Amino acid sequence: MAAVQGGIVDTVDKKDIKAEPSEDGIGNNNNNGNDNRMLSPSPSSSSSSGNNNNNNTAAAATVDQQTLVAVLQFLKKNKLNDSVEILRREAGLPEDSLDIKGSDPGAGGAAGSANLEAVDAATLLNRVTVSASAAAQPQVKDSAGEDQPDVNVVLSAYSQQGDPALYQAYYSGLKRFIESVLDCHRAELSQVFYPLFVHMYLELVYNNHENEAKAFFQKFSGDQECYYEDDLRVLSSLTKKEHMRGNETLLDFRTSKFVLRISRDSYQLLKRHLQERQNNQIWNIIQEHLYIDIFDGMPRSKSQIDAMSGSLAGEAKREANKAKVYYGLLKEPEIELPLDDEDEEAENEEGKPKKKKPKKDSMGSKSKKQDPNAPIQTRIPLPELKDSDKLDKIMYMKEATKRIRLGPDALPSICFYSFLNAYQGLTGVDVTDDSSLIAGGFADSTVRVWSVTPKKLRKVKSAADLNLIDKESDDVLERIMDEKTSSESKILHGHSGPVYGVSFSPDRNYLLSSSEDGTVRLWSLQTFTCLVGYKGHNYPVWDVSFSPHGYYFVSGGHDRVARLWATDHYQPLRIFSGHLADVTCTRFHPNSNYIATGSSDRTIRMWDVLNGNCVRIFTGHKGPIHALDFSPSGKFLASGATDSRVLLWDIGHGLMVGELKGHTDTVYTLKFSRDGEILASGSMDNTVRLWDATKAFDDLETDDFTAATGHIHLQDNSQELILGTYMSKSTPVVHLHFTRRNLLLAAGAYNP
Repeated sequence: MAAVQGGIVDTVDKKDIKAEPSEDGIGNNNNNGNDNRMLSPSPSSSSSSGNNNNNNTAAAATVDQQTLVAVLQFLKKNKLNDSVEILRREAGLPEDSLDIKGSDPGAGGAAGSANLEAVDAATLLNRVTVSASAAAQPQVKDSAGEDQPDVNVVLSAYSQQGDPALYQAYYSGLKRFIESVLDCHRAELSQVFYPLFVHMYLELVYNNHENEAKAFFQKFSGDQECYYEDDLRVLSSLTKKEHMRGNETLLDFRTSKFVLRISRDSYQLLKRHLQERQNNQIWNIIQEHLYIDIFDGMPRSKSQIDAMSGSLAGEAKREANKAKVYYGLLKEPEIELPLDDEDEEAENEEGKPKKKKPKKDSMGSKSKKQDPNAPIQTRIPLPELKDSDKLDKIMYMKEATKRIRLGPDALPSICFYSFLNAYQGLTGVDVTDDSSLIAGGFADSTVRVWSVTPKKLRKVKSAADLNLIDKESDDVLERIMDEKTSSESKILHGHSGPVYGVSFSPDRNYLLSSSEDGTVRLWSLQTFTCLVGYKGHNYPVWDVSFSPHGYYFVSGGHDRVARLWATDHYQPLRIFSGHLADVTCTRFHPNSNYIATGSSDRTIRMWDVLNGNCVRIFTGHKGPIHALDFSPSGKFLASGATDSRVLLWDIGHGLMVGELKGHTDTVYTLKFSRDGEILASGSMDNTVRLWDATKAFDDLETDDFTAATGHIHLQDNSQELILGTYMSKSTPVVHLHFTRRNLLLAAGAYNP
């Protein structure tokens, strides 16, 4: 495949690109300076007397001195005597200061100060770490070079705690207050229950109050929303402090602030209640672990909140979806479309020789007008079209003239490819754009490729035989193929674990496969051998996808990051870091400038290929995402998950615009028809369902998008949008593909 000169790798160094915007205070947007400033840890501090302030200052000075002593002792312990002397002199401490292990008893009268007399250097250092962790979480690199939070720092934040016996009373008091407020505020304020419950439980566990933690969990876990069931099951297994170390779920919760979107009126109610009750414990958790995104306007209804809730870290911040996205399509290259001899004959017979020509010309110049929402053609380097690519474009245009226009009255025929005797071993499927080849990844670590046309698969001849060929002959491409090797299928060996993802290149010369062994392999479909093994992931790679323009591809895996690669670079060009759990599926935007990733953290993110930034975060699914597909126009995205729902997203506005219910099991694959009129969904419930995409998107009122709150009310119109349900005998649907003429191909392994 042709290399791109001056490629994307030059734009930004290969590094992790963090997607999270900066956080201010408890995360409130600064629309109003008064309401959104960082609030003090103690709501009652506004009434503190001047005397109290002086005492607090004295206490702070004592703590600072003790901290300095602790640092000096630490340096001395590590035999850094020169550093000890320099730091001691600069701080103006006496020479015998290193013998001090407690604090000056005279400082014990400071209001609210902790008893520091028996605190050793390690504890003081820990306190430094705790205070620093709230402001800026330190990151350490693991052996794989991934950013991982320091476990000790993460856990130490739970060392500040209140009376364990009062945790139930605190939580019950807040619950009673929220249940007593007006209905319009209750739904919004109820969002705080889940993150508060989790953090209060973890504080009890961390501080070795096992019985209180167990009682707290049993009393309040049943009150949480049903879509947090899986998270609560994991949480219930954390019953001792030792269980918390290295636990992924805990680290997820600690290192990302849980985002709540609340109207200003509802927020003021909560703030006033906590100040009046002087409920410091709950307020500290809200300040430390929650990001409250305040908006002006009417509070949201329960249904509006439920539609957007369910992800591991709450909703997306509104700021996360404000970036400009160039979702339009690139201008198609201008290719003259020659007439076939048979076409000319047919036209002459009819006596209308110019009947078809204008139609074909218009197809060839379909995108001559530049889409105002499209990126500039050179925004990212794309490979130049080879002669073979131009021939394929011409074939595509010819096929497109015979394409069937689909709609409610013209549904597609469906051809189902069943993999027999796969014994549940089929893990991934892909079909070439021209529908001539089908590939399957299997649990026995093999990749198998089949020809679905009468044309058999052949390898290129050996080097010795190729030297004997006349390279100037017209049929040289035919002569280089070895007829002795022709067969209907080929098996590719190389991976050492189950193959989860396969993807054909647009020119059908290459095939990518991703595996449990942590590698992505590039296979030649001319020689049926492995050309490159791309190593970057240290854990299973769940999915891999080629760019629609070839050359680039994206992979996502258990290490929670997606990586952008180019076929001629053995290291990734971009590392997209931001998901809190496995990246389970990946998909390129039709213009190749953006990548969508779905994750087990129940969010979908869109990334800009040019700079690696996260430009969209979509929340709303209640389970891990397994299917993504962009509409042919590039304007919309469809997603499917284990919650059996298909959600529709408007990319330009960054909002959910539709919900399709009907499946009874995981939605595993999605595909828009070639013109975008129909959306097909395949599921583990052994069905293919067809949805009216045109109606789903045409019914949208774009005025709703411009509302200050950015929330729209979703219609429950799945029954109006479903056009058909087609059941297989006992075959879960793993892959869907529309041919160039809009015949729908489905594939799956028969499950007897």
